[in-house]
Amino acid sequence: MEGERGDVVGIEVKAAATVTASDFKGLRKPSAASGKDFKLGVVLHDPEQTVPFGERMFALPISCLWA
Repeated sequence: MEGERGDVVGIEVKAAATVTASDFKGLRKPSAASGKDFKLGVVLHDPEQTVPFGERMFALPISCLWA
């Protein structure tokens, strides 16, 4: 998603119980292409925990959409 000022946020949704670094493969390309405009990459997943996966990359519980 791209905001009015050019800020970019990438979101993926996984039904898996675990998230690995390879799940962020699709977010790394837009991150590299957008440079400093890439603000955040998120993989939404089933478990209720937030897990960092590098600079500006996080696995977040899908339930955060309703919080």
